[in-house]
Amino acid sequence: MKPIFAQRGLIVSCQALPGEPLYFQGTMARMALAAEQGGAIGIRANGPADIRDIKSVVKLPVIGLLKRDIPGSAIYITPELVDVQEIIDAGADVVAMDMTDREDRAERVASLIRHCHEAGVAVMADISTLEEGLLAESLGADLISTTMSGYTPYSPQQAGPDLELVRRLAERLTKPLVAEGRIWSPEEAEEALKAGATYVVVGGAITRPQFITQKYAERIGQWLEQSDKPQS
Repeated sequence: MKPIFAQRGLIVSCQALPGEPLYFQGTMARMALAAEQGGAIGIRANGPADIRDIKSVVKLPVIGLLKRDIPGSAIYITPELVDVQEIIDAGADVVAMDMTDREDRAERVASLIRHCHEAGVAVMADISTLEEGLLAESLGADLISTTMSGYTPYSPQQAGPDLELVRRLAERLTKPLVAEGRIWSPEEAEEALKAGATYVVVGGAITRPQFITQKYAERIGQWLEQSDKPQS
């Protein structure tokens, strides 16, 4: 399969969930357009409606996914064939799906990857550990992403990006590696590339203003709390 992105660089995740301030039809397309103008090389988007909207206004490749809760299952990123097909039909260039090893899904995942490839669409594996990344590559995934580190109970629970996982994967993988998850600054994005990532995905630090505001407010609040304490 030919390269998906023209060069190494930044992929911006343009997602808003129900109940969030920017969860309105068309908003993520405007976010994607801003990301394109700012120098992003690709977009990651959730749901057929947003994918179609984004494809209509930007020329960048789009990584599509569909977040859907299934009762009794921990897998919610493009979990089933019906979800994969919706993303393909919406025009995504890449289908992202959960490839964590939580429900013995290797055989099912392999069939989903084959379905994507038969449709001429690449696959991004969202994983949380080295072992999951290696398995995803062996099953045929075209891109391996650290998206799920911190979201599975057996992966590191930390505030910043899992750069150690990026380093370990970079030493073993032959497919392009994507660093994703809790990257909050240009400096952290640069560190991910230095650690061996081919691409870096940034979402909340760019496209979710409520979280950006929260970080400023918390930092300012901490400083004010300290400065207001009586000097001994």
